[in-house]
Amino acid sequence: MTNAATTDPTMNAISNAVLLGREGDTESARRGLIAVWDRIGPAGDPFHRCTLAHYLADLYGDAAESLIWNVRALDAADALTNDRARQHHAGLEVAGFYPSLHLNIADDLRRLGAFAAASEHIDRAKRHTHALPDDAYGTLIRTAIAEVHQAIDSRDTARRASAPGA
Repeated sequence: MTNAATTDPTMNAISNAVLLGREGDTESARRGLIAVWDRIGPAGDPFHRCTLAHYLADLYGDAAESLIWNVRALDAADALTNDRARQHHAGLEVAGFYPSLHLNIADDLRRLGAFAAASEHIDRAKRHTHALPDDAYGTLIRTAIAEVHQAIDSRDTARRASAPGA
């Protein structure tokens, strides 16, 4: 990461809240992220909005609540530039965000029983997999895309055991 990442107080606040969630304190993590969202607002920095919404969605077990935040993350990614993403980390490409963002929306829609809409988003996730790195993260996302695709085909609305926050 660049120095911008360590001197960005908003990213620091997001990271601190995410750590709380990873340690199991989801309620404090949600409160922390929502407090940051209240400061930056729906028209704030797209990188902050995308990152925050992406992580906050994972803190909700309810698919409808998760979907709201996942859509916000996708909307922010659409406004995000590579230059802005690289201010946080030199290797970031916005194209690499889309497989995960569409996967998460597809999974939420599937859990809500909206299988046609879920299929559209899982197809979009697949179309963007070329932007994923050939590493553990890329493998994780590709595997999750296959799992969600199978669950859509099976008309399964159960939460995946491998889903974030599960």
